[in-house]
Amino acid sequence: MGVAMKVLFFVLAFLSPFITQQSANAAVKTQIVEYRHEDTILEGYLAYDDTLKEKAPAVLIVHEWTGPGPYVKRRAEQIAGLGYVAFAIDMYGKGVRPANREDAAKQAAIYRQDRQLMRSRALAGLEEAKKFPFVDTERIAVIGYCFGGGVALEMARSEEGLKGAVSFHGNLDTPHPDETQNINAGVLVLHGADDPHITQEQIVAFEDEMRRAKADWEMNIYGNAVHSFTNPESGDDPSKGSAYNREADARSWEAMETFLKRIFYK
Repeated sequence: MGVAMKVLFFVLAFLSPFITQQSANAAVKTQIVEYRHEDTILEGYLAYDDTLKEKAPAVLIVHEWTGPGPYVKRRAEQIAGLGYVAFAIDMYGKGVRPANREDAAKQAAIYRQDRQLMRSRALAGLEEAKKFPFVDTERIAVIGYCFGGGVALEMARSEEGLKGAVSFHGNLDTPHPDETQNINAGVLVLHGADDPHITQEQIVAFEDEMRRAKADWEMNIYGNAVHSFTNPESGDDPSKGSAYNREADARSWEAMETFLKRIFYK
């Protein structure tokens, strides 16, 4: 099978449940939402079921280092198909969409090197989500992918209003882990066992941080999975450090679904 055919296969495998879900639930509506963080205009993506009869839990979705694009929008629509209000937030600003790995690394570094800016920018998305009339503001969680997974964990470290945070193959480190106090949000980390971007030292440091904070946390580690294992656009060559893993993708999504049900309906 050629490379192009393999990529097409993985993309179709990713889209198949999404297409089935959309046909079964045609009531999912989407819209672009402009909002602000200080002087920066941001562009979020809202997805929800317009047949909702009462307020529903909301899930924020934080993008990868390439910025909010088709991938997180598809994920938002899938989340909406589960009966939640999904809001894909924008960490970079309207029109700021890195075109290559180098630009993406530079853009992500702005926020990874300034965690207060990261937290306040993410908080702007949370506050915008609370304005939607069909959102139950007492039941909001955040999920994130890669760079966005690190953002989700930073929100858990700082935002008492969240019910939970889920990191898919995300960054685990924080500059000042000793400053992490009691974490009220549940935390779920979904990690590839062979991810070359997350060291064993970072994993141990994160575990110690969660213990000290007395957090309600768990980590699922998927064998044979590297970085970005949920995204078909990552290709199928694990030797490159990032690659799609269909099994890990399905199992991590199932784990997230179970987690959301527990934190929202316990």
